[in-house]
Amino acid sequence: MAAEPTSERSLNDFSDHLLLHILSFLPALDALRTAPVCRKWQTLLPSLPSLNFDYSLFPHSASPSDTRRRFADFVDLFLLRRPPTSPLLNLRFQFDFGDYLHSSQIDSWIHHAVNHGVTEIDADFFIHRDYQVFDQADGGYSYNECYFTFYFNSIKNSRVRVLKLSRCELILPLGLSTSLSFKSVRSLYLDQIYLDDEMVSDLISGCPNLESLVLEYCCDMKELRIRSTRLKQLSLLYFHSQDEEEESVEVCAPNLQSFRIVCFEMGMYSLEGTTGLDEAYVEFMHEERHYKYWSKVVRLLSGVKHLVVENWWFRLHSSMEISSEDLLFNNLTSVELRTGYTTYDLLGIAALLECSPNLEILTVSDLFKIDEDESLSEEILNRPIKFSMPSLRQVKIKSFAGSLLQWNFVTLLKQQQVVLEKIIAVAENGQSSVLPI
Repeated sequence: MAAEPTSERSLNDFSDHLLLHILSFLPALDALRTAPVCRKWQTLLPSLPSLNFDYSLFPHSASPSDTRRRFADFVDLFLLRRPPTSPLLNLRFQFDFGDYLHSSQIDSWIHHAVNHGVTEIDADFFIHRDYQVFDQADGGYSYNECYFTFYFNSIKNSRVRVLKLSRCELILPLGLSTSLSFKSVRSLYLDQIYLDDEMVSDLISGCPNLESLVLEYCCDMKELRIRSTRLKQLSLLYFHSQDEEEESVEVCAPNLQSFRIVCFEMGMYSLEGTTGLDEAYVEFMHEERHYKYWSKVVRLLSGVKHLVVENWWFRLHSSMEISSEDLLFNNLTSVELRTGYTTYDLLGIAALLECSPNLEILTVSDLFKIDEDESLSEEILNRPIKFSMPSLRQVKIKSFAGSLLQWNFVTLLKQQQVVLEKIIAVAENGQSSVLPI
């Protein structure tokens, strides 16, 4: 009986739409290198709807300045080859902005993207510390102080919904706060950018449909006011306090759903009108001087449903200035707790459980401690640890190595007179197992 003919298909048989979708996941340089694999790809390359120009992947020349020139010329040529009618949805580029020679070229990339209906621009001038901190010059090394100037007006009346800027100088137009020219912007990510309080307020007012805001390693903020009825996601990341008595952050966002704060040091924090806050992520280095920031933030999150946080709960619970009524998290149903398993840590877990009567899922993960645990009195050390967890159904232990301290925690869980349905141990390799209760 003759064998049935097999149908062999190559990449050339796929539709243009599917091939363009596949190519869009590759950096532009890699897409160009792989073009010989498929005959169609060579003709489709100029029409890619998403472009990613990654400077770190570009072949290095004898000098950084020559590499920058060749990279900028490569981007120019790639964009010039695009058909005038081809839409460009996403433009992302990383560039070592070591001097001002290429400012006009970068301006032309942004102008080209806006003219082709781009919806997302990601301009990264940081790449990696090795590129930014030192640069070969006159036979030695010098600090790179050059910043590309991004004029916010360049996206005026555009379709840009997402704007990400890293390590550049941001110039805002006059009258931005009352302008209606930036209604398309839904998401702003600003990294390593000089921002004073007025600039932040103007950006929020000037982008009336803004739903997501990320400020990371930005500087010069003193009385930060974030007021928006549209904002749903807010991330405040890495700000070092210079004068705590003069610095504060006030958030008034009634529709805020997600709040993330990481090592963002301020003298005062205020979170108003966030009754619908669904999730919060809090992270400060686990050392003495950061506890005051952590405690101020955590006290504001009594209405949150899902929380990721470090284990400083025993200290917060036992502090004299906090009443038990102020430490009730009635809406909290899920927590990921970064913690150790010492007696001090277990007391912290007990304190968290006590003020979270409706907690259903507890996930514990490892915590890197910079400072040692606080010393505990003999009375506290000899007191039995009890977990109050009337609603707890599942406990997941990440990075479970089977240490004596971890097993002690598991034993304490099993001893509680509650209906705990499951204890899951997740090993370092990601394999999980259900421990017997």
